Amino acid sequence: MSHTSPASLLVWAVICCLLGIFLIFHLWSFDRFKCLKWNSGPSSGAFKRVMTYTYLLTVPLIGSYAIGFATIKYHEGFIFLPEFGIIPKPHQLWGPTASSAIFPLMLMFSIGWSFEMVTHLEELCFWLFLVNSGSAQQDWFHSLYFKTWVVGSTVAVIYMPLVTIFTRSDPLKSEAYTFLAGSLGSLSLTLWFTPILWTFPSFLRNLKNEGVDINTIVRLTKFSELNTIRVAFRFLFTVPLLILGIDGVRPHHHINENMLWTDFLAILAGFGCSISSGITLVIFFPRSIEGEIAARDASKERKRTRSRGNTGSVFDSRADFAQSNMTQSIPTNNKYSSPVGGAASGTYLLSSPVKRSFQELEDRDEPTDEQMRQIPPSMSVDKYWAEEERDALPNLPPIRPNRRKGADIELGGVDMTEENLSKHDLRESNVNHMVHNFTSPIDLAYASGQQPQHPNGSWLSFSRQ
Repeated sequence: MSHTSPASLLVWAVICCLLGIFLIFHLWSFDRFKCLKWNSGPSSGAFKRVMTYTYLLTVPLIGSYAIGFATIKYHEGFIFLPEFGIIPKPHQLWGPTASSAIFPLMLMFSIGWSFEMVTHLEELCFWLFLVNSGSAQQDWFHSLYFKTWVVGSTVAVIYMPLVTIFTRSDPLKSEAYTFLAGSLGSLSLTLWFTPILWTFPSFLRNLKNEGVDINTIVRLTKFSELNTIRVAFRFLFTVPLLILGIDGVRPHHHINENMLWTDFLAILAGFGCSISSGITLVIFFPRSIEGEIAARDASKERKRTRSRGNTGSVFDSRADFAQSNMTQSIPTNNKYSSPVGGAASGTYLLSSPVKRSFQELEDRDEPTDEQMRQIPPSMSVDKYWAEEERDALPNLPPIRPNRRKGADIELGGVDMTEENLSKHDLRESNVNHMVHNFTSPIDLAYASGQQPQHPNGSWLSFSRQ
């Protein structure tokens, strides 16, 4: 923004720095920056890397553009011109260092904007796929929407820097054409997003009628509200820059020569860009407060267990041995058996086929002498422990027996959830099974449970977290 006031660029710089601070805080709270690793998990594939790094590069690129121009503008200051009064010093009068920094800063801004269009296009294609796909269409990576995202992202990444490069001879024209090209692309994506917001309530009602889990409905409702707010701020970002761009390419600059309207539109665009990018961060990396609290409690419990000292060392060694051999064949005639020579220590070797918490067994009190006298003679000590184990088992869903109905037999079994029924196609549903596991628009491979296959037979790791 070589012709705007230093104050407007300072506002851009401040809000970009605030966005960067929020980004660092959110990613630290999300998973301690593990999502930034190249191999963040077994499903960290090309698609996840592209979406993660393109979005995260957008913030520093646009922030560097704003901070760089704000520094230059305040260093160059103002100048008095008889016909225009006191105005920011034109770029023709800047020093050689400031003049040479115009093109690199504009190029960073155009690349950052192209990365933002990659993010917006992916969300647009994903939500269109989610709303319009039925149970028969399972794979996002083989859909037309994914191919549209690939082609559109390639075009955005190529044409935005080229516009800045081809017009770099005139900084004002380069800025105007960059604003015009970027705002037209972003505005078209934003306009395409509005029908999704209109149809999303009916989509949620259909999910409720299909019996989708209430937690999934809550997550999708939250994302719908965030998308509505973000679309509003996208208009606040693209429309002001579109006005400045159109006025800049015209022979007579009615708006760009007015400092009030120029600064007003530039500041509006800065707020719209930063707030919409912050909401995108929340949608791409959604935090689970319940999970974070449970993880902290588990960490405290592990530290408390380690601080106990060697009081449970004998049991821990037995527990580790039993857990390492859990997959081996275990006799089932009794639940616990006393090892030879271990009766004096009071330890028992776990031989139950049920995977239990060894910490729970450690904390369990052994039966007192009074309780042992109350045990009937026909009931052994092993049976006494088996009764306690039965009480400690989790409440499992009831198993329905097979029933005969005339000449037919109604098979029993365990009641399956709507998610499993949808996965195994055991019920008629018009809902894509990705909905049941939906967490984020960048967790698509986890939700779909599969990866695209290359024509030569090798698997391409397009998966996500």
